[in-house]
Amino acid sequence: MAQVFIEEKIFDKIDFTRQPLEKGEYEYCTFKNCDFSNADLSGFVFLECEFSGCNLSLAKLTKTALRDVKFKDSKMLGLSFENCNEFGLGFSFNNCQLDHCSFYQIKLKKTSFKDSRIHQADFTEADLSSSVFDNCDLNRATFENTLLEKADLTTAYNYTINPELNRIRKAKFSLAGIAGLLAQYDIEIKP
Repeated sequence: MAQVFIEEKIFDKIDFTRQPLEKGEYEYCTFKNCDFSNADLSGFVFLECEFSGCNLSLAKLTKTALRDVKFKDSKMLGLSFENCNEFGLGFSFNNCQLDHCSFYQIKLKKTSFKDSRIHQADFTEADLSSSVFDNCDLNRATFENTLLEKADLTTAYNYTINPELNRIRKAKFSLAGIAGLLAQYDIEIKP
């Protein structure tokens, strides 16, 4: 079956849980207030698309291509980004909810996470070098063997990052966030 090719189309307030999005390649498309929860987006290609106000929770992303995709004001619970097509993988998040997402072993250099809630996400062995976590809540997010060189976590909060288990050379942290770097030592830090 041939896949569709859709370019520069706006999809507004569509419930894709009832009528699944047609499998194919979507370039420069905008998805506004759409519901993709539990959708199977396996093998789809999204190139320079924007998802705004969408629910993508628990969507399947097996071999899904996300190239220069912007996610804004979206709910994205439990997504396994490591299943995506690695070629050209790139996205940014602005005011998104990314709880329980997995970024295991993927290259996310220079990724922008802004004003987002990223509780219990897994960044194990991910490459986050030069990425920015601007005003992000990283409560119970896992960082293990993660490459955080030159990453900016100056305004991030609630994180716990063990400097002995992660590469953090030239990463930026705020003085208030230092406790998140020393948590494994079970010490008391007073103002």
